[in-house]
Order: sequence, then structure tokens, then C-alpha cells
Amino acid sequence: MSFREFGFVPEVLEGLEAMGFTDPTPIQEQAIPIINSDKDIIGCAQTGTGKTAAFLLPIINKIHQEPKHDKITTLIIVPTRELAIQIDNQVQGLAYYLNVSSIPVYGGGDGSSWDIQKKAILTGADIMVATPGRLIAHIHQEYVDLSGVKHVILDEADRMLDMGFHDDIMKIIKGVPKERQTLLFSATMPSKIRSLAKTILNNPEEVTIALSKPAERVVQGAFLTYDGQKNDLIVHLLKAKDLKSVIIFCSRKITVKSLNKDLKKEGINSQAIHSDLDQGEREKILLNYRNREFPVLIATDIMSRGIDIEEIDLVINYDVPQDAEDYVHRIGRTARASSKGIAFTLINEDDQYNFSKIEQLIETEVRKIKIPSYLGEGPIYDPKSFRKKGKKPFGRKPKRGGRTVKKRA
Repeated sequence: MSFREFGFVPEVLEGLEAMGFTDPTPIQEQAIPIINSDKDIIGCAQTGTGKTAAFLLPIINKIHQEPKHDKITTLIIVPTRELAIQIDNQVQGLAYYLNVSSIPVYGGGDGSSWDIQKKAILTGADIMVATPGRLIAHIHQEYVDLSGVKHVILDEADRMLDMGFHDDIMKIIKGVPKERQTLLFSATMPSKIRSLAKTILNNPEEVTIALSKPAERVVQGAFLTYDGQKNDLIVHLLKAKDLKSVIIFCSRKITVKSLNKDLKKEGINSQAIHSDLDQGEREKILLNYRNREFPVLIATDIMSRGIDIEEIDLVINYDVPQDAEDYVHRIGRTARASSKGIAFTLINEDDQYNFSKIEQLIETEVRKIKIPSYLGEGPIYDPKSFRKKGKKPFGRKPKRGGRTVKKRA
């Protein structure tokens, strides 16, 4: 299928060509005709499938053909400032040859960022890309006019609900016209997403693409290790090969900080990104990482979705994600587009049950790799002995063996 078959205006096709888009992805093939027909949609697709362009292209095309006015016509609600910036940048690229404007609205930063956003809101734009909390804060100042909104898009809806934005989303929805087109995109479809969709969408069409399956180009492996061996194992992995781009995901920011400190002691050029950093610091670290100014980024789960960074060589899960779906999003940072990538997960004795659930979800048995002998023995992989996370194997006391390694996280 060709992008020309969607009936886009020539300027949209020029923008696609300029950005290097050739053939539509499966989510684009299925979603764009539905959006073009003015229907509501529930789109279920993981990161890296092209879903952002799937909703931006038809919306930009619509805006270009609609009569111009000074009100916001499209509202895109996203969970994080990083995703807001990313989508805003993609609007600028896809709409380069069109008279379509956008503004990102997100929290953090100093007072000047608030003033810039306020001025942009008052001036008007076709598209607003906003995080729920920041948009609510502007709405409370009573200068946000959403009466002209014709299209509402919720991206990464599951993550927004996980972050506690349900009430904010409903407040925002109450402020837009009832006669509108609503698009909801989510990587997962739990019952809470179904409930939200039933509340705010009108007889939606549904599109599901590659749900919960890692990209085939990702080589997956897992190491059985105790917590006290993890940092030394990561040092071993990073020094074993010349890697230009690595992301290490941790569940806790205290672990992110500790690991970053230990890697620097070993002469590894790493940076950490977590919620304690302000907006400017986070954006600077991401920019430097994209520019290959340092090879190793250590991050909390907030980074596992919505950040589009090309050509990542290796993803390491420092610990097993609590949610099996999050595993797919974490390792989805590598093997983007046509590239290949590697994803390693470190499994301690308490996380084996959760990892077995991941294997069931992705319908793949991930290869278990022995840790280097100088680190001692790791735990035996026996998830059937775990009835729930955190329960020790019945009748077994694992032997750690080898040298004693101090627990660091």
C-alpha cells in the first residue's frame, strides 16, 4: 500500500518524503482510513509501530483542509513531557509544507516556560500537545479556550492511567465539545482502558497491531543473578564489547543513582535520568545521549515508553518489570526500524515468577545465560517453585558460591 492511496493533499506527501517515510506500517494502513472517515478509534499498538504518524497524518491533512481560525482544533494528551516534545517535533516535520501550527504544553522548568506556554495558548495554534497535569494548571487560570476542539487524541492512555491521570483526563474531556472525533491509543488494553474508552468514545472502531510481542530483530537473553552480583555483571557486559548506545532500566530511582555511581568508578561514561531531575536537566541528558556524547543511559521506567531514540545497541533490564507488558516496552527501545538489537534481563531469586509470566505473554522461552564464574553461582531458574513474587523456593536454600559481593541496590 502507498501513502498516496489515503487521499492526502500533495503537501502532506511532500512532508512524508522529506522525513524519509516510504511505505505505511500496519497500524497506519488500518488506522488512517478510519480516522479519515471521521470515526472514533481505539488503537492498540506497542511503541515503534508508527502509531504517532498513524494519527498525526490524517489529522494534519484534515486541519489543512478546514477553514482557519485562531482556536485550538486538535488536542493531544500524553503522559510525559518527553513524549509531548517528541510528538510536537513530529508535527513540525510532517507539516513542514503546510500552514499547520502546534504548541507543546508540559510541566517542569522555570517560570519562563510557563509564560511561553501561556502566550502560545493565548495566541492560538492548530494543535496542542499537552500533559494532563500542566494543561489542568493552565485551565485553572481561565484563559484556555477548548471550544474549537474537533479532534481529541489520547496517546499512551494506559500509562496515563497508571500515573494517576484519570481524573485530570475526565476534567479536560468535559471542557471540549461533545461533537468531536476522539482517538485513543494504548499499548495495552486492560479493563480500565476499556472503561475509559466506553466513557469518552462514540461507537469506536478498533485496531490491534502486534500486541505484546517484541520485535523479531531483538536478541533476548537473561542472566540468573543475585542482587549483589548485578552491578559487577553489568560492568562485565559493558566492558566486553564496544557499544555506542546502551539503556539500562531500573524500577527504582535509588538503584539508578547507585548504579550510575558504580559505573563511573569503573571508568564507564554513563548518565542517569530520573524524576528527581528537573525538566532542563532531563532534556539536556537526552539530547547529549542522542548526540552520542556518552554511551550508557541509566533510567527509571518513565523512560521506557514514548521516547524515540534510534540505533540503541543494548537494553538491560536491571530488574524484572512488575508488569509483563512493560518488558515489551523496555526492550522495544532497541531494534527500531530496520536495525537489530540485544536485550538482557537480570533475574534474581524473587523475580523468577514474574519473568515466567513474561515468557508466557511473549510466547517465547528466553535463553538463560550463566554469569561469569568469577562472580560465583547465580540462583537456579525454577519459577514453578514460586507461587507469587517474593516467595522463596520451597525446601531450597540457594547457594551463592564464589566470592562475596556486597549488595548495592
